[in-house]
Amino acid sequence: MSERITGTIERINGSLIVGKFEQEAKMGDLVEVGNLKLMGEIVRLREEIAYIQCYESTSGLKPGEPVVDIGTPLVAELGPGIMGQIVDGVQRSEMELWELTGPFISRGANISPLNRKKKWNFEPTVKAGDKVVGGDIIGTVQETEMFVHKILVPPDLEGTIKTLTGGVYTVTDTVGVLETDSGEIDLKMMQTWPVRVGRPIKERLTLSQPLITGQRVIDTFFPCAKGGASAVPGGFGTGKTVILQQIAKWSDADIIVYIGCGERGNEMADVVEQFPEIEDPKSGKKLIERTIIVANVSNMAVSAREASIYMGITIGEYFRDQGYDVALMADSTSRWAEALRDISGRLEEIPAEAGFPAYLADRIAEIYERAGRVEILGSEQNYGSLTLLGAVSPPGGDYSEPVTTTTLRFIGTFWALDSQLAYRRHFPAINWLRSFTRYLEVAARWWSEFDPSWERTRALALRVLEEAAEIEETARIIGEKALPDDQRLVLLVAEMLREGFLVQSAFHEIDRFCSPEKQVALLKIFTDFYNSTRPLIEQGVPIDQIRELDVIREIMRLKEREGEEPIKDARSTMNVQISALAKQYEVNSQ
Repeated sequence: MSERITGTIERINGSLIVGKFEQEAKMGDLVEVGNLKLMGEIVRLREEIAYIQCYESTSGLKPGEPVVDIGTPLVAELGPGIMGQIVDGVQRSEMELWELTGPFISRGANISPLNRKKKWNFEPTVKAGDKVVGGDIIGTVQETEMFVHKILVPPDLEGTIKTLTGGVYTVTDTVGVLETDSGEIDLKMMQTWPVRVGRPIKERLTLSQPLITGQRVIDTFFPCAKGGASAVPGGFGTGKTVILQQIAKWSDADIIVYIGCGERGNEMADVVEQFPEIEDPKSGKKLIERTIIVANVSNMAVSAREASIYMGITIGEYFRDQGYDVALMADSTSRWAEALRDISGRLEEIPAEAGFPAYLADRIAEIYERAGRVEILGSEQNYGSLTLLGAVSPPGGDYSEPVTTTTLRFIGTFWALDSQLAYRRHFPAINWLRSFTRYLEVAARWWSEFDPSWERTRALALRVLEEAAEIEETARIIGEKALPDDQRLVLLVAEMLREGFLVQSAFHEIDRFCSPEKQVALLKIFTDFYNSTRPLIEQGVPIDQIRELDVIREIMRLKEREGEEPIKDARSTMNVQISALAKQYEVNSQ
């Protein structure tokens, strides 16, 4: 048990408490503040004087009340009972808090993150006499119908199993004994880990596979790799939250960690209400059975908001260490950065750009660097990944503000949301001219299994969209009909791509998810249409005759048709109609 150090409150500045301890406290330690025993964290030290950032409202506190350094940093409790939970930024269960205090959480209502009373059926996978190291799996718990929780040896332990017994236990019961060089240690199903320290790994690996989300503009044009890092910046109403929720529902990750960091209460209420009811397309069970939600809404203390990102990442790393592919959505990192700015201001630190602290870049890097595909600890070779997707909310949609520009340095995929696209009801409102991916090589290797020419097809589609953007500038001045027919063809195909491929409804029963096979076939038919009609233009066929082809409307509706068979039928129709038009023009010209 860590030594507890007592002291008293000297000064109160909003959520910042200045306390004087009898002995020197430790940086980062948790503190019980005041008679209510509010939870706080030491963020600065000056000999016996400690600056404590409180995780709860400090109204009603007064100088002279006690402060107690409990001797440990903020830790995540990791073990059975965590899956399917909705917790706040310091891992208190929102459901248990509701039962304890009602809809409005009472201050000082500190509860154990993991349920100490619930019992789980532990099935050992090793036996007495086996040698184990940190990260080895010693047993399993069927936590939900579709999720097997693997019980790990804590990373800093190794030795020989003395006893290990299967049965029904709580997370704090001893399931076995480990003989180490320093003595015998009880093994439990639960372990703890400080949230601001990354969990150890054997080796960081190169990324090898894209995260398939079922969203065409993402998977095809700007893919993110499993273990990669992505940013989703956009102004108010551009659809950041919907995109992250769609990825949470449809991506091929094993585990979903969704962090609502400083989000509006009604948005988090929507997430909390929807997720338990969403059917998991993988299994037909409920999606919540492989999801953890960290809900830290905007009216909660800024320090809890700042801690919520670290809490979510630590939980994600724990499941990564079990060999799972984890997708973590942080919505939004801008509000997390605002919490940093608020804390920095109360500490009277010299501000840098836009009032943010000078160490903003270090903290953002600290977060995104914890993503990755790794060889995990353990005596056997095993792998896991943590993919980090962070929403950014630049004020007024200004991408030159510090959080967005700093984030750009540490991510591999940038999905730039566009207010103009959102106003036109073009969703996902990802601007194909401003977005980019650094994972194209990884994605190309994977997609080439479906279509060896995928990379060329994708490049052609993007080139058409880029050329159309340039041509549209001229068309606004002189009118589209004054343009040459080859440029009007580019505008036609770009419009078909936008409406028939890029636009995707999150609420359409078929269009909300697009399989890789369908994405490849769909993109191919658009580029083949362009390649087939361009020679007609060169031969003198008027663009208006091409525009009147009936197949164009059918091609643009293919995204709403189930399966790939309608695409094959449309391709046959397209070939027939284009051939007929070519022959008709040859006859007329003769």
